[in-house]
Amino acid sequence: MRCSLTPAIAALVLLALAGCGDDSKLPSAAGFGPKPTLPEPHSTLLPTVHIAPAKGWPAGATPTAAEGLAVKAFAEGFDHPRWLYVLPNGDVLVAETNSPPKPDDGAGITGWVAGIIMKHAGADTKSANRITLLRDANGDGVAETRTVFLKGLNSPFGMALVGDDLYIADSDALLRFPYKEGETEIAEPGVKVIDLPAGTINHHWTKNVIAAPDGKHLYVTVGSNSNVGENGLDKEEGRAAIHEVDIATGKDRIFASGLRNPNGMDWQPQSGALWVAVNERDEIGNDLVPDYMTSVKDGAFYGWPFSYYGQHVDVRVKPQNPEMVAKAIAPDYALGSHTASLGLVFYRGDLLPAHYKDGVFVGQHGSWNRKPFNGYKVIFVPFANGMPSGGPEDVLTGFVDKDGDAQGRPVGVAVDKAGALLVADDVGNTVWRVTPAGK
Repeated sequence: MRCSLTPAIAALVLLALAGCGDDSKLPSAAGFGPKPTLPEPHSTLLPTVHIAPAKGWPAGATPTAAEGLAVKAFAEGFDHPRWLYVLPNGDVLVAETNSPPKPDDGAGITGWVAGIIMKHAGADTKSANRITLLRDANGDGVAETRTVFLKGLNSPFGMALVGDDLYIADSDALLRFPYKEGETEIAEPGVKVIDLPAGTINHHWTKNVIAAPDGKHLYVTVGSNSNVGENGLDKEEGRAAIHEVDIATGKDRIFASGLRNPNGMDWQPQSGALWVAVNERDEIGNDLVPDYMTSVKDGAFYGWPFSYYGQHVDVRVKPQNPEMVAKAIAPDYALGSHTASLGLVFYRGDLLPAHYKDGVFVGQHGSWNRKPFNGYKVIFVPFANGMPSGGPEDVLTGFVDKDGDAQGRPVGVAVDKAGALLVADDVGNTVWRVTPAGK
C-alpha cells in the first residue's frame, strides 16, 4: 500500500476518510501509456483518502476474468499472501507476509492515522513470516499439497533460485538457503548474504530479488523511507534503488536509483532487458503521479525524490537538487495514477492465447489517494520488439464490489509450469489461477 502522510495534515485525515478530498479531473486512461497526461500538481489541505475497505470474497465468488479466460482458486486460506515464485519442478512458493515492526514510521499522530488507514485496507495484520509450498501433483489446477517451506523469517518477500541456492529477500537482509528439488521444507538456517536498508522507519519494507539469466548476479529492490524525503535525505541511503549483488563475491552496488518504490522485476523475453514496476509519490493530486514500469538502465537515475516522470520538479523536496533533476530520465510506460502496481511478469508460456506471448502481466494492488478508485485489478500490456505496443487490457477485475468494498487485492503475479497465470490476493487470502476458458 502506498501510504505516507505528512504531519501537517495527519490530524485532518480522519475527515478525509469520511469522504473529503478532490475528485479526479482526468479519466483513469489518461495516466497510462508511454506519454501519460501530467496535469499541474495540486495539493490540498485535506488529501484525497479513498480506500476500499477490506471485506473478502463471499463463498464461491471469484474475480472476473477477461473474455476467453477463466479463473479459479489454486489454493485458499492463506495469511496475507503477497508474493509468488515458481520452482523448476512446478512447486509454487507463497510469501505469507506483512510489514515488520516500524516504530518510527510516522510516529505520533501521523502513525496513528496511518494505522487506521492500514486497518481499513486490511493491511494491519501481523506478519506470518513464512514461505509456504504448494504442489499440484495431479495437474488439475488445484494445489492438493501445502507445507510450511520456511518459517521464522522477517517479513519475507522476494524469492529466487540459482542452482541449489534459494535466495529470500527479508525486510532487512538477503538470505541464502540450501535447496533440494522436491523437498517440501527447509530446516537448515539461512546464511546472510548482505544486509538491506531497514531500521526503525523502513517505510517501504518490501524487498524483491531476481537472478540474472546467467546466474552471476542478483538484483534486489529497496523502496524509499518516505513519500518525498520528508524524513530527511540522510535516511534514504541505499534506498529508492535496485541493488546488484555479485553472487561469487557478495559485492553489492547500486544498479539504478531514483526509483521511489520498485517491486516486481522480470527480464523482457525479446530484448533481454530488466523491467521493473515502480510506485510513484502521493499527495499532489488525484491524477499525479502515475505509477510506471520501465526498462532499467545500468547507472540510470529516475528522479525520486527531486523530480517525477523525468524532469518534472517536485517543489516539496528540500533541499532542491537541479543537478540531479538534469540527470533524471523518464520511464517507459505509465501504469495509472495511484494504482499501486506491484507484481510484474512477462509471459513466456504457451497455454494462454498467443496474443499474450512476450507481453507483461501487472498486479495492481489499488489506490488510496485517488477518487474514484484506480487499480484493484490485473492488467496486461502487449509488447513488440522488446517495448510496449498497445494499451492496457483488463485480465482480472471485480476485486471491488458494487458497495465499494475490497473483496480482494492483487499483488504478486507469476506463470506456473503449465503456462497458467497465478495471482496472489492478500485480502482474499487466495492464490488465483488463470487459464484459457474451457481448459
